[in-house]
Amino acid sequence: MISSIRIILSLGSFLLLFISSTAAKTSFRPKALVLPVTKDISSSTPQYVTQIKQRTPLVTVNLTVDLGGGYVWVNCQHGYVSSTSKSVACGSAQCSLFGSSSCSGDKVKLCGGFPSNTVTGVSTSGDVRSDVVSVESTDGNSAGRAVTVPKFLFICGSDVVQKGLPKGVTGMAGFGRTKVSLPSQFSSAFSFSRKFAICLSSGTINSEGVIILGDAPYNFGYLNSDLSKALNFTPLITNPVSTAPVSSLGEPSYEYFIGVKSIVISDKEVPLNKSLLSINKNGVGGTKISTVNPYGILETSIYKAVSKAFVKAVGVKTVSPVSPFGTCFTQHEIGSTQMGPAVPDIKLVLQNGVVWDIIGANSMVQFSNIDVICLGFVDGGSKPKSSQVGFIPMTGDQPTTSITIGGLQLENNLIQVDLARSRLGFRSIFSDHSNCANFNFTSSV
Repeated sequence: MISSIRIILSLGSFLLLFISSTAAKTSFRPKALVLPVTKDISSSTPQYVTQIKQRTPLVTVNLTVDLGGGYVWVNCQHGYVSSTSKSVACGSAQCSLFGSSSCSGDKVKLCGGFPSNTVTGVSTSGDVRSDVVSVESTDGNSAGRAVTVPKFLFICGSDVVQKGLPKGVTGMAGFGRTKVSLPSQFSSAFSFSRKFAICLSSGTINSEGVIILGDAPYNFGYLNSDLSKALNFTPLITNPVSTAPVSSLGEPSYEYFIGVKSIVISDKEVPLNKSLLSINKNGVGGTKISTVNPYGILETSIYKAVSKAFVKAVGVKTVSPVSPFGTCFTQHEIGSTQMGPAVPDIKLVLQNGVVWDIIGANSMVQFSNIDVICLGFVDGGSKPKSSQVGFIPMTGDQPTTSITIGGLQLENNLIQVDLARSRLGFRSIFSDHSNCANFNFTSSV
């Protein structure tokens, strides 16, 4: 056990030295970085897309945001040209950070990884590489000067694993609990706080949300106040069993789980099998937060109980559902408020007594061409093999998570992941009469 701990510590120290020693060749060391994030509905599954600049010369690379992903992968099969791209040797300390035992090549053994498209569930193999990455800094009020990490680690994907991503998107950016996720590499490079915030916009045209890495105030538009001081917090929970498409035996999940103790609708607790709300020794159960699932997913018995209670509270007859949803109403029979459709809040009571209010804007899906509005949660099944990402069933024995808080539920909520303190902060921006598209991306430099 002691030797294992020493190995883990040495790997963490190496990543800090490896990336920090190759960070921007300037005395400027930012406390925080900023990335834009947009909602793309051009593919069959809505996705949230960010962008970085990579390679020499720098080119813009669009990446689907995977909040629970363990690493960054980019399609290298066509058009990847860079004078600074370097392969990572098999057995090296960099390779060990990926937990990889895969090697390729004849004379020189190269580190291999398994890029996974968590939207479609497709995984392939690819080489681990390093290259230049550039993003903008921020003071929390606006974008600032660009900074560079010359040896940012990523895995090379291919056309096969890219299939299912929106046009122009050539990879995925993982933000999960690993040392090689996007936020972990940047925090190591610039020695800033191991935390990040994400605020997804619900709009699709001229409506950018924001991701802030590091320690900065969160100022949105005219509010002129730091929303980081107004967050509600709940502890992060570790799932001891990996939920990734490809993993090693005994590897924990690097997705973000929180403890939901009960669900309340119209001041009445929804009757549930409470054992499903905890994570068992096989990794089954619990509640996770996901950006690759566009809508919430509930285990079958939880879905039926929530749907029944919600329909009763709404007091309006249901209509034929629109796939993939199962609970729908006539839209003109549902009123409208500043907080979205006039439906009861769905309250998630968390383990420390804090309540996450899911308002109408985050619980309902409206359609522009039909007079129908649906509850934005889907029935996720009850068997382990029914575990889903992007509504495409995964094969194998990935544990079934009882509750998935999806993209719809996250939109226009400020979500902070504080890895150093192992907690998650959240706050509805709607409650401040603002939205996630109000961050100022105009550079102050």
